[in-house]
Amino acid sequence: MALKSTIYKAELQIADMDRHYYADHALTIARHPSETDERMMVRIAAFALFAHERLEFCKGLSDTDEPDLWRKDLTGAIETWIEVGQPDERRIARASGRANEVVVIAYGGRASDIWWQGVRNKVERLRNVTVWSLGEPVAAELGALAERTMRLQCTVQDGAAWLGSASTEPVAIEWTVFKAPERV
Repeated sequence: MALKSTIYKAELQIADMDRHYYADHALTIARHPSETDERMMVRIAAFALFAHERLEFCKGLSDTDEPDLWRKDLTGAIETWIEVGQPDERRIARASGRANEVVVIAYGGRASDIWWQGVRNKVERLRNVTVWSLGEPVAAELGALAERTMRLQCTVQDGAAWLGSASTEPVAIEWTVFKAPERV
């Protein structure tokens, strides 16, 4: 018998002063049995950082044809494809061909650096791909925020971001840009 996903609920308030995006989102997150608290919370942080009224969680780990998050336009075309973790270069290239914009958010400290060195040559040629690496302690600190029912606040200002709840100190979401998209 296969294990089922665990359902988490999050009320997420976003104040993104850089993009002038202010909204409340009621999120339902299906956590795959093999997914850690850290990975799930990085997905929530990714949602907060790229929030949009049409951004949604996908099947991610349980479906190789879908990312962790995506935003589609009204015709169903994929505008933004967001991957969390360290996908192989073939998956990133396939996403690059299917979406207008691809964002990869790696985490894991030194492991992310090693992963990037392995995929860098092929991924750097893809014009519409952005690759970030979260600072080493960020994923673990975000994982500590995980609860079955969460009330979270995210603030983004001057290129910096914080995610927290009323009962915890906010986690500073720090990242390094491994690759920025090419502008035409």
